[in-house]
This record gives sequence, C-alpha cells and structure tokens, in this order.
Amino acid sequence: MRIAPELKERWDFYESVKKPGLMEAFAIRITDIGAGLVKARMPVTESVKQPFGLLHGGASVALAESLASLGSWMLIDPETQRAAGLEINANHLRPVSEGTVYAEAAIVHEGRRTHVWQITITDEKSRPVCISRCTVSIIS
Repeated sequence: MRIAPELKERWDFYESVKKPGLMEAFAIRITDIGAGLVKARMPVTESVKQPFGLLHGGASVALAESLASLGSWMLIDPETQRAAGLEINANHLRPVSEGTVYAEAAIVHEGRRTHVWQITITDEKSRPVCISRCTVSIIS
C-alpha cells in the first residue's frame, strides 16, 4: 500500500480504531491514499454478485461511498468532526462477472461542510465499470 507521508500517522490511527464491517465483508483493499485521493481494489466474488452472476450495482456503490467517506475522514479533524455520506449516484457502464475491479476516488470539492468526490471503477482491462459522485457531509 502506498500512503502519502503526511497521512501516515492518521492512517495508523484509522487502522487502530476501525472495526470489521462492509469493507472487510466485500474484501475491499485500500491500495493508495493521499490528500484528496483514495484507490482500492475489490474481487468480484459470489458475495458481491447479483443473482445472475454479475457484479451487483449496490456493491459498486458501496465501494464508491467507502472510498469517499474514508477520503473525507483523512482530511478532517477526527477529534471535532465526523464524515458521513450524504448523497451518492452511480452510472453502471459495463457488466463484470469475474476478476477484480479497481476504484479511484478523487475529491472535486473540499468545503467546510461538504466534500464532493468523483469515483471511477474499472475492470482488469482499465475499462470503466461504474462512474459515481458522492457528497460527504462534514459534521462538527
């Protein structure tokens, strides 16, 4: 995993306090993290597929919001602020039935009360699978 040096201490704190949840259940692995950028990968296993064998759109949305929320958390003061998803949309562009998908979340607006993220999910051939935009509320 690559992490921006200025965020190493924050990442170590995150790792020490996080609890098992959806990211672990979906086997989402963070691969890169920097100020305003988060990258991850997720295997397309049976647990993230819909009944017809394709990656479930909800799994793509969960991946997108997980990265946006984590990215916002890395930018705020966790002692006085919280980050929580406020709105998300997604366009599912290509079906995936196996392999791994890769996600990149980049901040496009960093305000005092909201952050807006653009998340692109691609397949193993770097083809777009899902494009999402997530607004994260910054709560004091």
